[in-house]
Amino acid sequence: MPWQNEMTIIVRHLVNDLDSTNYTFSDDRLEESILVSSQLSILEIDFEQTYTIEVDTSSLSPDPTNSSNKDDSFINLVSLKTAQMLIGSELKTHSLQAVAMRDGPSSIDLRGIVAGLKILFDDINRRYEEAVTQYKLNGVVGQAILGPYSPGSNAISRTNMSHRSGWFE
Repeated sequence: MPWQNEMTIIVRHLVNDLDSTNYTFSDDRLEESILVSSQLSILEIDFEQTYTIEVDTSSLSPDPTNSSNKDDSFINLVSLKTAQMLIGSELKTHSLQAVAMRDGPSSIDLRGIVAGLKILFDDINRRYEEAVTQYKLNGVVGQAILGPYSPGSNAISRTNMSHRSGWFE
């Protein structure tokens, strides 16, 4: 199915697994991770389209990448969720192997790998949360924050309704 091609490529870019001669994640693992992330995402986000996800049979219907009814929000949010899950898995794996050893003048310190992965994990978490918030606000960032009594709305009111008079003008 086309979702397997397109979403796998997006996830590979998000986790920086681009060396085709030496992939960290197999296509099968990425596809399975995308389906698991899809299942988790539909519990958290109310998408416009209803999707049927079956992890054990590797099926996702309808296809979100279908050109006639493409759901970019689903593709992007699930791809970010998948990257979050994969980087979290890598962080856990490397955390268990993070050791520092010293033998006389020589030393080996594998804790730096974990620190770098933690930065990536925190960044992908932040990006995912921002994307979910943006989707829940229907893609209009700031609409729920800027109301008639919010700071800064007075300046907007003056530009839109310069004829208005009141106590604070």
